[in-house]
Amino acid sequence: MMKAVCLLSGGMDSTTLAYVAKDMGYDIVALHFTYGQRTEAKERECARKVADLLDAREFVEIGLEHFKKIGASSLTDESIPVEEYAGEEEGIPSTYVPFRNGNLLAIATSLAEARRAEAVFIGVQTGDYPGYPDCRPEFIEAFQRAVDLGTAADPRITLMTPFVRMTKVDIVRKGLSLGVPYEETWSCYQKNDKACGVCSSCHYRREAFRELGIEDPIAYER
Repeated sequence: MMKAVCLLSGGMDSTTLAYVAKDMGYDIVALHFTYGQRTEAKERECARKVADLLDAREFVEIGLEHFKKIGASSLTDESIPVEEYAGEEEGIPSTYVPFRNGNLLAIATSLAEARRAEAVFIGVQTGDYPGYPDCRPEFIEAFQRAVDLGTAADPRITLMTPFVRMTKVDIVRKGLSLGVPYEETWSCYQKNDKACGVCSSCHYRREAFRELGIEDPIAYER
């Protein structure tokens, strides 16, 4: 059976992505990262539950404490407030973690090479491009070149980004068709019990469900 390393944060996009990979015939190696993010405990809980539901071959958790030391992100630095959604804004949001996907993909590639996996799945999507430069298709294409040049992988490792030109609504629609358990996922940037409902991640999640005429199965503070 084909194997794939799936970056599984416990969020809506990565969970849907793992279900897509499973539907494509891949055996899942779930890769979860902790890096001092505000919702670390809740994300871990959700990722483990999803991995169990998918009957993942393996659940690999890796700590990246250096992100907290590096700082410069409201996800890892408590002194920087998480912005409330206030409409589309220009520039880089406070929740951007400097070059996070570069770090994550490098480790995922190492794991894929060690496990002889054919693919690495990462859930970058259209809505992330403006504020998160390491989510752009051009970045993924450049990283694929680095993977090809810098590994001795056999079989070749392919970076899989099926959501790269999809919106959040598209992703939820796809997930619903695959039976994704969205009640077991978490998107909030700052709360571990009830989602805040006002950060940008909560906003876009709620809007996706609203547009599809479906109630979001998780609880919100407001």
